[in-house]
Amino acid sequence: MKQNSIGKSEELGKESARNNYLKKVEEAYKKYKETGVIEYPEWLYGSPKGNLFRVEVEDCPDFGETAMVEFDSGRTAFLSIDMQQDFCGEDGYVDAMGYDLSQTQRAVQPIWNVLETVRQTDIDVIHTREGHKQDLSDAPFNKLLRSKMAGDGDGIGETPAGGIGPLLTRGHENWDIIDKLAPEPSEPVIDKPTKGAFANTNIGLVLERLGTTHLVISGITTDVCVHTIMREANDRGYWCLLLKDATGATDNGNREAAIKQIKMQGGVFGWVSDSERFIKAVEEGVA
Repeated sequence: MKQNSIGKSEELGKESARNNYLKKVEEAYKKYKETGVIEYPEWLYGSPKGNLFRVEVEDCPDFGETAMVEFDSGRTAFLSIDMQQDFCGEDGYVDAMGYDLSQTQRAVQPIWNVLETVRQTDIDVIHTREGHKQDLSDAPFNKLLRSKMAGDGDGIGETPAGGIGPLLTRGHENWDIIDKLAPEPSEPVIDKPTKGAFANTNIGLVLERLGTTHLVISGITTDVCVHTIMREANDRGYWCLLLKDATGATDNGNREAAIKQIKMQGGVFGWVSDSERFIKAVEEGVA
């Protein structure tokens, strides 16, 4: 009898917690309907650590509509994904595969513009860098084979004729982040052997230490590493915003499709804006 009473009490507690949770969702939804603003949830994260600022996002919740998303500068990190020589420079991995480098290089200037702005604020900056150990012990066989096929005989771990070094191999110039977007000493660099960043790195610990709740995402390539990391982050509860002009892909059709996918279902795993709107919001609300 006593055990049944305890079990019933636990169930009532769970039901109460669920109802309270849904009540917070309903309150946020009503606020959005009234104001067009998706507010920073202070009840969930606590008082802002920095300044609150709002960024306009496009095609939300439906295509052709806009909304405002509220960020806490002290809990926001700008993520620059894989801006490496191998992906956007001559004689790198993407170049060896024969793709148009201008498609990935298009992200460089917008990212630089954002970095120039956020580095004057309390918004954190994090970089990622894809590459493999010198012995390739962290590179799956099928990945190496596909890369060799795509590179017409020159794959990951090999140096193309006239190349700088072994493709996507740690410790070499072509593997490093390009000079224009080089990390500052205080900015974490997450080295990853995968398209994603959360399964095989310490990025989760880094974000936890920084107290990050919101990610502003940029980098290359839109349809591969950027998409993968954004999906991973969304699944872990981070609020994600992609700056569409600060990202590029080897094929523009893939880039546009990847951006559209994010916008589906009112922002299925985040929102989309651009560097100009983001910089304007930071300058007006934070800097």
